[in-house]
Amino acid sequence: MKMSRFFVPTLKEDPADAEVISHKLMMRAGMIRKLTAGIYSYLPLGYRALRKVEQIVREEMDLAGAQEVFLPMVQPGELWVESGRWEVYGKELLRFKDRHDRDYCLGPTHEEVITDLVRRDVRSYRHLPLNLYQIQTKFRDEIRPRFGLMRGREFMMKDGYSFDVSDKAADVSYSLMWQAYKNVFARCGLRFRAVEADSGPIGGSFSHEFMVLADTGEDTVVACTFCDYAANMEKAEMGVPAPVPSETCGPMRRVDTPGASTIEDVSKFLNVKPEHLIKTLILRSERGPVAVLIRGDHELNLVKVKNHLNVMDLDFADSRTIEEVTGGPLGFSGPVGLKNVDLLADHAIRSIGCAVAGANEKDAHLVDVNPGRDFHVDRTGDFRCAMGGDPCPRCGGKLQLFRGIEVGHLFKLGEKYSEAMNARFLDAEGAEKPMVMGCYGIGISRTVAAAIEQNHDEDGIIFPPPIAPFTVIVTPVGAKDTEIEEAAEHVYAELWANGIETLLDDRDERPGVKFKDADLIGIPFRITIGKKAMAQGKVELRNRKTKKVELVDISAAVPAVKDRLEAWSAE
Repeated sequence: MKMSRFFVPTLKEDPADAEVISHKLMMRAGMIRKLTAGIYSYLPLGYRALRKVEQIVREEMDLAGAQEVFLPMVQPGELWVESGRWEVYGKELLRFKDRHDRDYCLGPTHEEVITDLVRRDVRSYRHLPLNLYQIQTKFRDEIRPRFGLMRGREFMMKDGYSFDVSDKAADVSYSLMWQAYKNVFARCGLRFRAVEADSGPIGGSFSHEFMVLADTGEDTVVACTFCDYAANMEKAEMGVPAPVPSETCGPMRRVDTPGASTIEDVSKFLNVKPEHLIKTLILRSERGPVAVLIRGDHELNLVKVKNHLNVMDLDFADSRTIEEVTGGPLGFSGPVGLKNVDLLADHAIRSIGCAVAGANEKDAHLVDVNPGRDFHVDRTGDFRCAMGGDPCPRCGGKLQLFRGIEVGHLFKLGEKYSEAMNARFLDAEGAEKPMVMGCYGIGISRTVAAAIEQNHDEDGIIFPPPIAPFTVIVTPVGAKDTEIEEAAEHVYAELWANGIETLLDDRDERPGVKFKDADLIGIPFRITIGKKAMAQGKVELRNRKTKKVELVDISAAVPAVKDRLEAWSAE
C-alpha cells in the first residue's frame, strides 16, 4: 500500500473529548472516527490491526477444536424471557419492538441464541462435546460511554460457547480455552495475566479474566509475589487472620466524639490508628437492610457481600434507613446493641482486639470494644477489597496490586442456561440430562486499544509486530530524486514478495512530516532511503520500540527485517 493513496487522515492535536491514551492516539493516527457517543467507524489502518487480532483468535480457536459460526445480532426478547435475563440484565440491553409489536434486543452477548441453536439439533451424547464461536459486533447501551474503544456501546467481540455431558468434561473444555487464550495474547505480543474473576450478570460457577497489564488500566489486578495466584479486585481473596482473645481488652466504655463522623476524624480525635476502628456499614437489599463490619482502613467489596447474600440488588442505605436500623445518625453506627438486622463481619475484625466503634448515637463512640465479647455477628466472611501486602490465600506470600485492562473472560456456566432453556441430551443409558456449558469472550477491538495503552511513547503508538497494521514503512527522503524513488519502490516490492506487509510513504512531504507520521501510527520498523546512505549502497533500518538505527546494505534490507522480527519473537 502506498501512503499517497491510503486513507489515513492523521491529526496533529488530541481530540478534545479523548481522555485515555488509546483514544487519543487512535484518533490522531487516523485509525477510528466517532460516529456518535460510544460508536466508532474503523478506518483502513485501524481495521487492519483489528483483522490481525481476529486472525490470531481464529487460528487458536480452530486449533483448540472450536468451530466458527455467525449468529444474528438482533435477538427475540422471548429467548431472554425464557433464560430469565430480560428484566435482570439492566438498561445496557437495548430493547425495541418490531412492526408486529414483538420484543427484540441488540445482542450484548449470545448465550440465549447459541443455547436455542444447539437444543434444536443436538440430542445425543454422541454429538458432544461441542464448541462454537463467532466474531461479531455487539451492542451494550452504556450509560456513559467513554475512552474510545475501551468502553464503547458498539464493539467487536469473539464469543464462544462449549457444550458438554458433565462437569468433568466441561472442565476439559474450559482448560482448552484457557490455554488458547494464553496463546492468543502471547501471540499478540502483550504482557498479560490470567486472574480469577466474578461471573457477574452472565452467571456461572467460576470464571477467569485475562488482563493486559498497563499503568493506565481501569481495573486492579491482585497477584501474589510468590505463587501463581491472581484475581481481579471483585474476586481477590486474602489469608484469614487469627482472632485476638477478649482478655487482652479492658472494659468497653462510651466517649464523646463531637463532630467526628468519619474514620479520619475519629482517628485524629481519639489518637488511634484507622486499623483499630470498626466501620459499621448499613446496606439495603431486596431482602431488607444488612449491617457489615470492616476494619477502618479497609474498603467494602459490595460484590463479595452480594454474592454471599445471594441477592440481585445491593447498595449503601440512605440516612433515613441508617437511623431506623441503628437509632443513630450517619457516621456513628456501631455493632453493639444492633437488633433486627443481619450482622456480617469481615475476617479482619477478629484480629483487632481492642477496637473503636460507633455508639449508635450522635457525637459518641465506644472504645475497648472486643468482637465476640461485646457483640456477636451472624456470619463472618471475606467482605473487603484486597490491599498490597495482604497475605496470599494460597501460599501465605504477599499480594501486590497492578493496573490492568480486561480483554478476555472465561465462564464456566454449568447448567444455568441449559436448565432454563431445556437444552438436554440423552446419555449412553438413555437418560435425559442438561448440557453443561462454558462461555468464552475476547474483546477484539478492546484488545487493539489495550495494546496501545501498553505500548506507546510521547511520539505515538508502538505496535507489537503481530498486530501492527503494517510491519515496515519504507520512507524515501529526497526532493523527487529518481534514484531514491526507484530504490524505495524496489525495497517495497521485495518486502511484499517475502510476505512482509509494507507501507510506502511516497507522499510529497518533508522528511520530518513523514517521520512524525511513521512514529504516530506505530509501524514496528522504518526503512529510510536517502542520499547519504544510498551513496554507500545502504539504507537506514530503525526499530520503532528501541529507536535504534542501523545502516544495512540495500540488498540485505529484507533479511535484516526478518532477523529483527525473529529476535522480537524470541524475546
